[in-house]
Parts: sequence; C-alpha cells; structure tokens
Amino acid sequence: MNFYNRRRINNHVNPAPLKTFIFNWGKSCLICGYCNLIIKERNGVSFYQFPNLVKFTNIRHGIFTRKGGFSKNPYQSLNVSYDLGDDETNVKQNRNIVSQCLDEKELVFAKQVHGTNIIKFIENKKDYIQEISDTPLVGDAMITNIPGKNLVVQIADCQSIFMYDPVVGVIANVHSGWRGSINNITSHAILMMEKNFGCNPPDIVASISPSLGPCCSEFINFKKEIPKKFWEYRDGSNHFDFWSATRDQLNDAGVLSENIYLSRICTKCSKDLFFSYRGEGVTGRFAAVIGLK
Repeated sequence: MNFYNRRRINNHVNPAPLKTFIFNWGKSCLICGYCNLIIKERNGVSFYQFPNLVKFTNIRHGIFTRKGGFSKNPYQSLNVSYDLGDDETNVKQNRNIVSQCLDEKELVFAKQVHGTNIIKFIENKKDYIQEISDTPLVGDAMITNIPGKNLVVQIADCQSIFMYDPVVGVIANVHSGWRGSINNITSHAILMMEKNFGCNPPDIVASISPSLGPCCSEFINFKKEIPKKFWEYRDGSNHFDFWSATRDQLNDAGVLSENIYLSRICTKCSKDLFFSYRGEGVTGRFAAVIGLK
C-alpha cells in the first residue's frame, strides 16, 4: 500500500506520546479516489481515526491495523479475537496494547454471530444496567451512554460502523458483514438509539471502517444469497457495493449525508495493513473501537 502526501501536523505530550499524521489514501483499487484519514501513534502502535469524529473531544475512537502485536502467522500480529485458534496469551497481550493506546480504559467485546441482536449498556443515575435480548454479550451491535466503556468490533472484511450522537452523548458500534447489511442491522441500532437513549437521527455522526470493497466483494451465487432489492448495488459482474448500501441505510434511518464518513478502503486490497478473510482465509481480526470519555 502506497501512502501519499504524508504530513505530520501535531505532537501531544502524554504519558505515552501520541503522534498525529494525516494521510491522503492513494487510489489503488479504491473506488472513490482519495480518502483522508488521520493516523495516530502511541507506544509504536498506529491506529486510524475519522475526520468527522476526531473533532469531538469527549469520545475516543480508533481503527487498529494488524501491525504491532504478538500473534504469529496466520494471525500476525495484532489479532484481538480468541475465537480463531490463536494463542490466548498473545491475544490477551494484543488487547492490552489496544487498551493502552486508548488511555487504558475498559474494552467491551461481544461474540459476533452475523445476526441482529443489539447489546445496550444504559446508565442509571448511580449505576447502570445491561439490557440484552439474548445470551449475555452475544450480538453484533453495542450501544452505550456510559463513559469509559470502549465498544470493540472485531473485523476482517466486515464493516464496523461508528455512530455518535453528540447532543445526548450516546455511542454505538455496529458489526455488519453482507448478512448484516441484508438484515439492516444499522437501522435496528438507530431505532434502539432513538427508543432507549432519546437520540435524534439527524444529530448522529457516522463513520464506516475499512472493509471489503466493491472491487473484491464478489458473490457468484448472489441470486440465492442476496435479496433482489440489493441487486441495485451490483455492478456488471457479480460484485456488490455494500459500502453504498450501508450509506443508504443510514440515510433511510434519518442520518444526514453530511454526517456520514465512508473510508472506502478495501481490506482485501490492503492485506499488508488489515486482516482479510476473503484474502487470506485463516487470519486474525483487527479492532475497531469507540468510547465515551
């Protein structure tokens, strides 16, 4: 992966120095052209941030790469998933690395099953309750209004969709692969943000992580797997643009277009930086994290 116009713009003095850079991501199989992401570095580990979220000082977020961890091939090296066969000691160390980059705050993981179950962490005046509709910590989206709980989605081609309502102080992290897109888990999450947290969709700011792009999202058996209403996102062959599908689902749920940031970075085309199930088969999962300070 080639980077363009690397420019250091800031240095923060922290217990662990935080370095900030801006990248213009090159075209290389990225349909949109160019994409500005912000890269930060702490303790020698790099993670990316979204321009539309970094301006909010009361949240922390990061898209971590596959680099800087302890895991060995085929999980090399910053794999955060225990469910793949990786050495558990290495995974624990990798999760600690992610936590250290985010001020050593709590990381909240869920068992992702490509469903529509949503986990809610709701703050009550002096305490909070966890409400879920299925087995504890099994779900593909998490929502909270509790500071210090950093919600983690583990991905290797699927999308992580960050959502933040700065008016009421609520965040969500949604795991959406092609099954999640078909079941519109994003809309379900927004409805729950409205119902249980008092969010107003036009106030929500959303960002879509690096994930499988339309350049590589091939479905040979799409007539059996993909409902017809999604065929409008198909190109002349068997490739589908689920980036645009998610953007449209956000719009349909009331999120304003100007509040949506789509990274348009294909993970399969960027296997040097991100894990890709389509590109590698047995591989790790990188962390996409958002939390309230």
